[in-house]
Amino acid sequence: MHKTKILTLLTDFGLSDVYVGVMKGVIAQVNPTLNMVDLTHDIPPQNIAAARFCLMSAYPYFPPGTVHIAVVDPGVGSNRRAIAIQFGDSFLVGPDNGIFSGIITSSDVTAVELTNPSYWRTREPSTTFHGRDIFAPAGAHLASGVPLEQLGTAINPETLVQLPIPEYRVTEAGVVGCIQYSDRFGNLITNIPGTLVEEKSWFVEVDKYTILGTTTYHDSPPGNLVALVGSHGWVEIAVNCGNAQQQLQLNWGDVVKVILSK
Repeated sequence: MHKTKILTLLTDFGLSDVYVGVMKGVIAQVNPTLNMVDLTHDIPPQNIAAARFCLMSAYPYFPPGTVHIAVVDPGVGSNRRAIAIQFGDSFLVGPDNGIFSGIITSSDVTAVELTNPSYWRTREPSTTFHGRDIFAPAGAHLASGVPLEQLGTAINPETLVQLPIPEYRVTEAGVVGCIQYSDRFGNLITNIPGTLVEEKSWFVEVDKYTILGTTTYHDSPPGNLVALVGSHGWVEIAVNCGNAQQQLQLNWGDVVKVILSK
């Protein structure tokens, strides 16, 4: 009897095609008792950085033993590795392209390349849909109790691909960071931890704008820019009842400065 576990899905497939449903069908063929949770399927196409941020933001809210399948895979069919990772009591399954680099920051990591076709949907997987033929079945087997080591060949965690997002830098005036994600509201989320501005007076400098740091979106009149620490714990730039990304035209990697008042 299968013990019910949670398996999450994150992709850039959208919901207008059948790709997500097909992956769920493959998972159900392996174990129909698994509890599947859709994190999102609206990652912008091929946007590994957005997928990295969303997965990093979501995984702490799931119980031990959860298997997270993430498929944003512009390198599908190439020589990029298909991998599964155990970190602590949880698991990650997907392409080795940096999508997991927001999570894999500790030494408590075991990783394998998914080389055992016994845990694929078919021994001749499609060169364009590893989500269906490799990642979905491998994740379902993991969630059903198959040991990680049986899924493939052990790899050195230090060789896992890291997405080269710039690190924030503390300066005499404050902190220099960058945009790491823009959500559907157009809020621009930086890589500057909110802990660095706690109980301080601060403002953001970006482009030609100076934006006062505050605590809620409505601390600024509608249509005005505001800077605050979002629920994710990062400093973000928003527009009250508007779209900061459209107004500022900032994108991933663009520089943001937080100035701490004396």
